[in-house]
Amino acid sequence: MATVPLYIRMHAADNVAIVANDGGLPTGATFADGLRLIEHVPQGHKVALVDLPLGSAVLRYNVPIGYALKDIAAGAWVHEKLLQMPAARALDNLPLATIKPVALPPLEGYTFEGYRNADGSVGSRNILAITTTVQCVAGVVEFAVKRIKEELLPRFPHVDDVVGLEHTYGCGVAIDAPDAVIPIRTLRNITLNPNFGGEVMVVSLGCEKLQPERLLPPGTIQIVDERNVADVGVNADAVLDVVCLQSEHHVGFMSMVDSIMQTALLHLERLDARRRETVPASELVVGVQCGGSDAFSGVTANPAVGFATDLLVRAGATVMFSEVTEVRDGIDQLTARASTLEVAEAMIREMAWYDAYLEKGRVDRSANTTPGNKKGGLSNIVEKAMGSIVKSGTAPISGVLSPGEKVRQKGLIFAATPASDFICGTLQLAAGMNLHVFTTGRGTPYGLAEVPVIKVATRSDLARRWHDLMDINAGRIADGDASIEEVGWELFHLMLEVASGRKKTWAEHWKLHNALVLFNPAPIT
Repeated sequence: MATVPLYIRMHAADNVAIVANDGGLPTGATFADGLRLIEHVPQGHKVALVDLPLGSAVLRYNVPIGYALKDIAAGAWVHEKLLQMPAARALDNLPLATIKPVALPPLEGYTFEGYRNADGSVGSRNILAITTTVQCVAGVVEFAVKRIKEELLPRFPHVDDVVGLEHTYGCGVAIDAPDAVIPIRTLRNITLNPNFGGEVMVVSLGCEKLQPERLLPPGTIQIVDERNVADVGVNADAVLDVVCLQSEHHVGFMSMVDSIMQTALLHLERLDARRRETVPASELVVGVQCGGSDAFSGVTANPAVGFATDLLVRAGATVMFSEVTEVRDGIDQLTARASTLEVAEAMIREMAWYDAYLEKGRVDRSANTTPGNKKGGLSNIVEKAMGSIVKSGTAPISGVLSPGEKVRQKGLIFAATPASDFICGTLQLAAGMNLHVFTTGRGTPYGLAEVPVIKVATRSDLARRWHDLMDINAGRIADGDASIEEVGWELFHLMLEVASGRKKTWAEHWKLHNALVLFNPAPIT
């Protein structure tokens, strides 16, 4: 049976569309409206719907994603080499909190089974996290964690996992530089993530710049440690639980490992006493992100995530979208959706800070788009940004976080982060997410050990080939087998199942996870 040529046009005003067929279409393929390809166009890449004269705006999402560098005939392949990228939108004279959408009705009655914490947060998992103050201890902690999993964890069936919060920070850095606050508060807030149940355990080397008391100063944590109650009182801050490898009582490597294991045992006992309880869906804190994006990201997966985002906000939950360079070109859309002038101004402030950060490295936002993005049909960062923003849905943006800050309110939040998958995920962990949603078109085995990651494929071909890595196939939207709303509801229900522990993601099943990568814009000494 011959393949019926299909294209997807995002807006009636668009003068380009993307080819939907697997494998693309050959020269001479003719669409139902009579448009004929004058050259081969790969899947996901753009075809000119009309003649585009030199200098004319090329429109996708009804936004100029570039300007023609030469005459482009109808039916031609429109790719990055034919386009001049538009200049970045200035950060002045923006619409500020101008969109006042009609409030959608609350979404009530949805719950999940979570772990309530003393600070009021709720975890979707019950994990012992071992914080490290410096990269120097990473090898020892990795060795100890392996033994803890093999020898101790089987005794505690209600504890899901043990993870070492290893990173490349802590020493050899300008720790008093102004921007050093970002990695320090990031690691501090990851330590306090809801999935760790308030059980704070630290492994230190001893001589590092990031001393445990600087990472977690008095007043940061409010826990009750049975070993110290007699001395400090039930309502006092517990003594920070630190294993220092340079301590004089450690004689040999195994002494260090035994000390870590003995300390972990006390935390495992307390974690194992915890049980899931029914909590409202409003206790979800979801981070949404995309990586390995293609032209279908903004057509299938991200719109479905955006629909689910609106459902979560209606249910009273918290949803964070991020990736500064991937929303920078839609800043006017975002500031218009801000709930208040203060929120709009905070977004502008974060964009300006990041513009200055990129300028220090003598690059601009165009450095974002990867070879894989381009192979998947995304010509430049403007086009990529339009498809990325739709993950945020349509709700008003109610708050803004600087990198490494912890979220303290409900609703839709812009958490300013780099677009790098693993740095963005690390910063959303610090913000307090208890569930992660990650869309991909090119494919990536990305996962996090600290929080469940639901993977959403943009194309059915990817979902078929990576059938045991992708949790949801949003490619059915492009195939005509499902609507954005249907996939959005499917994702919403899956989030409740995963958060309840009734279902594991593929990343959890295979124990796939990426390293934590702290964002450190301060100098390294």
